[in-house]
Amino acid sequence: MPLALDNDILWLSQLRKILMSTSTPSLLSDEQIAFYHENGYLLVKGLFSRDEAARYRQAGHDLMKRIYGQSQGGGGWGSGKALSEKETVLQHCHDVQFYDAAFSRLIVDERFTDAAAQIIGSNNVQLHHTKMFVKPPENGAPFPMHQDTPYFPHDNHSMIAAIIHFDDAPLEKGCVRVVPGSHKGGLLEHNPQGGHHLSFDEYPLDEATPCPAEAGDALFFSYLTIHGSGVNESDQARTTLLVQMRDPEDTPSIDTHNSRGQSMMLRGIDPTSRGMNWKMD
Repeated sequence: MPLALDNDILWLSQLRKILMSTSTPSLLSDEQIAFYHENGYLLVKGLFSRDEAARYRQAGHDLMKRIYGQSQGGGGWGSGKALSEKETVLQHCHDVQFYDAAFSRLIVDERFTDAAAQIIGSNNVQLHHTKMFVKPPENGAPFPMHQDTPYFPHDNHSMIAAIIHFDDAPLEKGCVRVVPGSHKGGLLEHNPQGGHHLSFDEYPLDEATPCPAEAGDALFFSYLTIHGSGVNESDQARTTLLVQMRDPEDTPSIDTHNSRGQSMMLRGIDPTSRGMNWKMD
């Protein structure tokens, strides 16, 4: 190959990297971003179509069948037992992108990563981990009110979560509930027994703001935002994918909650060049 052509290819490659790392997404409006900063969460309606959500739902349920067989799943958080008088169950899987390529494509979809970039406030979006949850019908396990921060604290608190809904999540399905503005209060003291959770008396689930969603919606929130979810009492499963993301320049405060999917770039570049500097659990 001629040297001049080699140089042209190298220049084009470098230009593409620059454009990818500096372009500013504009999927969300200024009003939506302002709402997020004020309240610590934002429900983005119709980020994906209902048809797309249905395909991801099927892929998720197929995965759960491979993992759990005929079992309904485990019991969920130990602390969640206090929120229900009946036995509840939960199916879940960490790092689903390693089990089905459909989810690898989903987490780098530009609609999703552009929205995440705007919310984080960085052109670069780095994966922390993914986790799929299926709350089975009638007794899908609840989650008590908590912040995600105790599980993986970061110095600059850029960490956000996104819950992508693969089917409708009305109140009766145990939709996510949040405490608006709670991200401004910093990290609160949690009870670590049965999974980090806040006092049931001080932070009752029923008094939190419900965030009912439809298939294809994505709920973004800060890892400092207090949130939880109720029992799925409906006759249909509730299926979601949780994606935790950060600015790659935000340093973990402690070495914890490492996974093989951590540090994958979903958008832009990693200016620190730490790359795959992680440890397996």
